[in-house]
Amino acid sequence: MIGIYRNSYKNVPVLTVVESAKQEEPLPVFIYFHGFTSAKEHNLPQAFLLAQKGYRVILPDSAYHGERDEDLPKQELSFKFWDVVYQNLKELQDIKDELDRQGLIKDRRIGVGGTSMGGITTSAAMTMYSWIQASAVMMGSPKPVVFAKKLIQDVEKTGIVLPLGQDDLDELYSSLEGIDLSKQMDKLYGRPLFFWHGDADPVVPFEHSYDFYNEAIKQYKNPENIRFLREVGRDHKVSRFAVLEMVNWLELVL
Repeated sequence: MIGIYRNSYKNVPVLTVVESAKQEEPLPVFIYFHGFTSAKEHNLPQAFLLAQKGYRVILPDSAYHGERDEDLPKQELSFKFWDVVYQNLKELQDIKDELDRQGLIKDRRIGVGGTSMGGITTSAAMTMYSWIQASAVMMGSPKPVVFAKKLIQDVEKTGIVLPLGQDDLDELYSSLEGIDLSKQMDKLYGRPLFFWHGDADPVVPFEHSYDFYNEAIKQYKNPENIRFLREVGRDHKVSRFAVLEMVNWLELVL
């Protein structure tokens, strides 16, 4: 029987989805981050399917989301987007450390994935953490600098006055360079990486991940370790087909 357990790691509220009889045993682990304005519960379908394959799946709530919601106006929350991503990156290490402390990771088999903002977090994490064994990016961008500039342009088109000056924006872009996987492909280390993206996505440009993939595959001695799944006509919503393909692929590589 698959169980869903509510707990926390270093004050980060999470759902742990795992076979009940094995919840105290070391297992391969997959940590999955939700998207912007979403919450951990929204990713239970993929967590359940992975748990059926023998994984311990950890679904965290990001800052200002889910149990950590502070009821901020959407515009105010939108300006905290990159703060949330950076907090995710810090808390990812915290969660991993706690799992290690409890002896719950089997043979260092630990992967990371996410949807949209969670996919952006996942790509960024690969520049920071060599302990990540495999990753899945679902309609996320591995190009945070380019994506940040797009977000700013989109806001400016609406006529909203930015609470950031040019110096602030330049500082943001400079900071994001440090977690921009497209600028640090040497940090892929040939690790298994899965992309899914709908080519009609109006939120996160399809080309960000597709163009990255076409460059990144040249870095792989074993090109089977990197896969890009394009879904024609799909917008900014992960399909059941995408979830099933992600789960099947992870079973092979993690």
